[in-house]
Amino acid sequence: MRTVTWKDLTAPEQRAILHRSAVPNDDVRDAAARICAAIRDGGDAALNDAGRRYGGSRIPVRVAAEEITAAARGLPAMVTRALEAAIDAVTRFHRAQLPADHSVATFEGVRIERKWTPLASVGAYVPGGKATYPSSLIMAMAPAAVAAVGRRVVATPADQHGRLSPVLLGAAHLAGVDELYAMGGAQAIAALAYGTETIQPVDKIVGPGNPWVTAAKLAVYGVCDIDLPAGPSEVLVIADHTAEPRLVAIDLLCQAEHGPDSPAVLVTSHPELADRVAAELDTLLAGLERRDLLIQALDNHGLVVLVDDTSEAVDFANEYAGEHVTVMTEAAADVAKAVTGAGSVYVGRWSPESAGDYATGANHVLPTGGLARACGPLAVDDFGSWRQVQTISERGLAGLRGTICTLAEAEGLTAHALAATLRFEQGDDA
Repeated sequence: MRTVTWKDLTAPEQRAILHRSAVPNDDVRDAAARICAAIRDGGDAALNDAGRRYGGSRIPVRVAAEEITAAARGLPAMVTRALEAAIDAVTRFHRAQLPADHSVATFEGVRIERKWTPLASVGAYVPGGKATYPSSLIMAMAPAAVAAVGRRVVATPADQHGRLSPVLLGAAHLAGVDELYAMGGAQAIAALAYGTETIQPVDKIVGPGNPWVTAAKLAVYGVCDIDLPAGPSEVLVIADHTAEPRLVAIDLLCQAEHGPDSPAVLVTSHPELADRVAAELDTLLAGLERRDLLIQALDNHGLVVLVDDTSEAVDFANEYAGEHVTVMTEAAADVAKAVTGAGSVYVGRWSPESAGDYATGANHVLPTGGLARACGPLAVDDFGSWRQVQTISERGLAGLRGTICTLAEAEGLTAHALAATLRFEQGDDA
C-alpha cells in the first residue's frame, strides 16, 4: 500500500486521490452502447448472439420455475436458514422505510398531495459467472417485495458451462422472484430495458455489476430508470492508536477481495499503526484464497493517508465519500456521527463490513466513486415513484391569479396567464 502525508501533497495530487469516478471510460461506454443498440434492434437473435460472443447466457435464457424450485429444495438446511435469516433482516429494515403520503394546504383553497406508488416492474442485475452473489439478489428483491413491486425480475450470468449456482436459485425462490434470466453483461441490461420477443421490458434496473454493466445502465437510462452507476467496491478505515491492527487489516481486505480495481484506504494520525497494519496484511494474505487478486488490489489501489488528527481524518473521509467507511477510534460512535460522506458506516471493533454485506439487514448496494457525497444506499423508495396531486378551489385560484399572471407575462408565456383568467370569464358567462 502506498503511504502519503496528506498535508504534504499538492492540491492536484489531493484531487487525484479524492476525485475518482464510478463511470467507466469512454471506450467501454461506446462499446456497451453498441451492444445495447444491437439488442434493441435485433431482439432475441441479437441477445443470443451476444451471449455466444461475450458469454454469460444460455438458450433459452429464461430459467424454468421448476429448476428454481428444485434448486431451493436441494439446498443444505444450514444454507436455507442463512438465506431466510438474511431475507428476514433485509425485509424488517426496509419495511421501516416505506414512504408515507402527505398533504399540505399552501394557501386557502389550495391543497397539494405527494403520493408514492410502487413500480409495476423492476429488473435486478446480479453479478455471476465466475462467482455467485445470492446476497446481491436479496438486497434488490427483498426491498422490491416490501415495496410491492408488481413484477420482480433478475438477470444473472451463467458460468462457462451454462450453469447457475443452486444457492442463487434458492435465494431467488425464497425472495419471491417472478422471472429469472441467465444472461449477463451489457446485453442483459439492454434486454431488461428494451425487451425482446420473449422478455418484457422493466421500468427500472438496479444492482451492481462490472464496468460493462455500469456502462450499459448509463446507455439505457431514459428508456428506463436506473439506481446509480456502480464502480469498483471500496473501503476506507479511520483508525487511531486504540484500533487493533489485525482488525484494521482484515477490514481493508474484506472489500478489496471483490476485485483488483477495488480501493482500500487507511486514514490515521498514527504512523506506527500503519506499520503494524502492513505487517498484519502480509500475515493474513498468506491464508486467503484470493491472495493474488488482493495483492493486485493493494498494489494498485491500496493507500495509507497520514493526517494530523481524527478530525482531519473525518474531513478526508467526507471528501473521499467511500462506499464503506469503518471507524475504529476512541469514542468511535461520536466520530461516526461526523461522517457524512459514506454509503455505509461501520462503528467499532464489533462491526465488520461483512456483517452489512450479508446479515444485518442494511442494503449493500451502495454508491461508489465519491457518489456517496450526494447518493445513498438502495432503499424502498427506489422501487416506487412520487407524484404531486394539486386540487384548487375557485377561491384558491382567485388568490393565486395575480402571481400566476405576473410571472407568466414576465416569461412571455401568455397562454399560461390565460389558463388562469379564462376560467373566471367562463364562470361569468355561465
